[in-house]
Amino acid sequence: MRRAIVVILDGLRRDLIGEENTPHLYAFARRAEQFSAHRTVFPSCTRVVSASIATGCRPARHGMAGNTMVLTENGRLVRHDAGKPDFLQHKRNVTGRSLHVPTMAEHLADEGGVVIFSNVSPGAAYAHDPDGFGHVYHRAGSFGPGRQPVPPLDELNIALDTEGESVMTDRFITRVVSAHDCPSVGVLWMGEPDASQHNLPLGSPEHLAILRSADSHAGRVIAAVEAMADRQDILLLVGSDHGHQIVDGVINVEAELVSAGLKNSMESDDVVVASNGTSVLIYLHPDVSGRKSEIEIFLRDRAWAGQVFSRCEFASAGIPLEAGPEFAVSMLSTDETNDYGVAGKGFTARRAGDKADILGAGQHGGMGTYEQMPFLMAAGQGFTPDSVRTSPSCVIDIAPTIFTHLGKPLPSFDGQALQHESREE
Repeated sequence: MRRAIVVILDGLRRDLIGEENTPHLYAFARRAEQFSAHRTVFPSCTRVVSASIATGCRPARHGMAGNTMVLTENGRLVRHDAGKPDFLQHKRNVTGRSLHVPTMAEHLADEGGVVIFSNVSPGAAYAHDPDGFGHVYHRAGSFGPGRQPVPPLDELNIALDTEGESVMTDRFITRVVSAHDCPSVGVLWMGEPDASQHNLPLGSPEHLAILRSADSHAGRVIAAVEAMADRQDILLLVGSDHGHQIVDGVINVEAELVSAGLKNSMESDDVVVASNGTSVLIYLHPDVSGRKSEIEIFLRDRAWAGQVFSRCEFASAGIPLEAGPEFAVSMLSTDETNDYGVAGKGFTARRAGDKADILGAGQHGGMGTYEQMPFLMAAGQGFTPDSVRTSPSCVIDIAPTIFTHLGKPLPSFDGQALQHESREE
C-alpha cells in the first residue's frame, strides 16, 4: 500500500541546515531531492501554514487568516487567538465553517485515513483535521473520528520541550511508520526549533543545541522509514512551515493608530489590529469604512511597514477576502546580521495581552526573506536523490504531491504536485 509520511520541524529556515548542527538532515539531503526556492504562505504563521498544508490551498481559500484573526460576532469585531483549543469549533459556530475547504483528512477518511502528531499550539494542530475525520494527537487533547477523545492510555501527555518531542517521535514511529494498520498519511509536526527560537538569539550556542536536538528526532523517523520493507511505496517529505527573522524592534501598531486619530481608543472595536508577529491584519467595522483611505495613507507612510496590502491586492498575496481584514502589512525586514552571523533583522508588531517579543530572538509572520525560507526534502518515486530543484515550490504543493503519490484524483488544490513526471514542462 502506498503511503506518505510528513515530518515538519517548525520554524527551521533552510540556511541553518548544515553538517555540524543538523547532521541527520544534512545526510538525508544526499538521499533526497531538495527544493532551494521553497516558500510558505502569508501570513507565515504556523496556524495558517497548518491549514494550508492540510488543504493544499492558500489562506484566501481555506479562511484561516492568521495566528490572530477577527470574527464578526453580533455586529462587533472580536479578536481571537487562533491557537486556542476551541477556536475552530467556535469559528464553525459563528460562521458555519471551521475551514472553507476540505482537508486531506476529510478526503482520505475512507481510504487509509490521516494521523497527525503535533506539539505546536492546539489551534495549529487541530487545523489539520478540525472536523474529526482522522486522528489528531496533541497535549491539549487527542481525538479520533468524530472528534471523539481517544482512550486515556492513548493520549499524548507531553510537554513542549526536548523530552516531550522525543516521546512524541517514538509514538509516531510506533503508531504510523511501523504499524501494521498504518494510515495513508502520517504527519509529525515538532514544536522545535520554533518554540525556542522565539526566546533565544538565533545562532547562539543555546539555539544551536536546540537545532541538534530537533535534528536527532527527525533522524530517528528518517531511519525508521528507510528501514521499512515497503520503503519503495513510501513518500517521505521532511521540511518546515516557515523560517524566522530576528526581532530588531517592536511596534505598537494599535497605539499608533489611536495616536493618529484613526482608532477611537486602545479598547475600541471600530478598528481592530491582529498582530501576527512580523505581519499585522487590520480590520475595520463597516460603520467606520470612511476611514479606509486615511488609514491606507497612514500605513504606506510608516517606516516600519515593508509591504502594505489593501483588499484589492489580497488576491496576489493569498489573503482571505470573505470576512477578512481591510489591510495587511508585512513589517519591514533587512539582511542585516546579528552577533552570531545570522541574517534577517526586522520589526515585529506588538501582540495583544501579555505576550512579549524578545529583541534579538526570532519571530515570523511576514514576507521577509528569511521567514519565507522553509526547507523541503522529498524522497520517493518521482524524486531524484542528491539533487536540488531550483524552480519555485510552496507549502501548498505538499497535499497535491501526497495525492499524486497515493494515486488519488487531485481535488481543487491551489498547489501542484512536485513529482517530476507530474509537472508540466
